[in-house]
Amino acid sequence: MNAATGLSLAGVAAALAIMWANFRPWWKGGRDPKALLPYGAGWLLGSLATVCAGGALGWGAAGIAGLLSKGSDTAVGSLVGTGAAALASRRMGTLDPAGGIVVCFVLVAVILLFKASSTKDKRRIVGGIITGAVLGFLPGIASQLDFLPDAANAIGAWGESLGSKGAA
Repeated sequence: MNAATGLSLAGVAAALAIMWANFRPWWKGGRDPKALLPYGAGWLLGSLATVCAGGALGWGAAGIAGLLSKGSDTAVGSLVGTGAAALASRRMGTLDPAGGIVVCFVLVAVILLFKASSTKDKRRIVGGIITGAVLGFLPGIASQLDFLPDAANAIGAWGESLGSKGAA
């Protein structure tokens, strides 16, 4: 992530507020795991997008993080008079070509879920994408999510092997 789209403390706080706004109704309600699917699907896509350096998804994730940070810095500065507090950022590993195909499948699945969802669930999907994109760049969270690109790469390798060698 370059300096033009850096993370800020206010941006991370805004992402956490979006996450809380999506998680709280589920916690207060019936806690049905299926109710987390729209937010979770968006969050997975947003998180995986942070790994897509050089691609449109990576550009979008960096843009989301930069816009939310800049807007939140402005809002916090206007409300309380403090300046921006920059945070370090990191990507969580790399994708190989087969892993990139898996991320494309995740994108298609989220698009199809979005099209079939109610207005409330569409907002949850978008909230998940924003939260995943912002928090996925944080070094502490990125290090905990290092398994995501590895999992995408492994699933892609399995699919590639299945396609070229058949089931063994």
